[in-house]
Amino acid sequence: MIRHMLAASVIALMATPVLASECAPITKPQVEQLFDRWNASLATLNPDKVIENYAPDAVLLPTVSNKPRLTQEERRDYFVEFLKKHPQGEIDSRTIKIGCNKATDTGTYTFTLKDGSKVPARYTFTYEFKDGKWLISTHHSSAMPEKHAS
Repeated sequence: MIRHMLAASVIALMATPVLASECAPITKPQVEQLFDRWNASLATLNPDKVIENYAPDAVLLPTVSNKPRLTQEERRDYFVEFLKKHPQGEIDSRTIKIGCNKATDTGTYTFTLKDGSKVPARYTFTYEFKDGKWLISTHHSSAMPEKHAS
């Protein structure tokens, strides 16, 4: 009988979901600063500085490329070309949602390029708290499908 109860207890423990580790605190203004950090890294024109914002297993679906970027090398390759345009982003609208060791920043932004042209786009950044840092885990950006009336 005791053996049966012990076995039942072990099975119950195995079926119990593992509790998440402590949740790293973050606020909406701090999530906004994660975008600012990324945008400031664009201003360095150094692709290595930009990819420091991304988790090693992050997914980048970039604005001006059809190819998903799944490795740091692929993301670096994208930013080498993109940074030649001297892009600077400005948030137009956003919605931020916060979870345990996760945050999502979704909205619209406009890139101003060195030739003065502007590229309005939609974006989603998801962040994860990993190894003591908030990093981009997914980044999707796409140009607005409808032309603005001038």
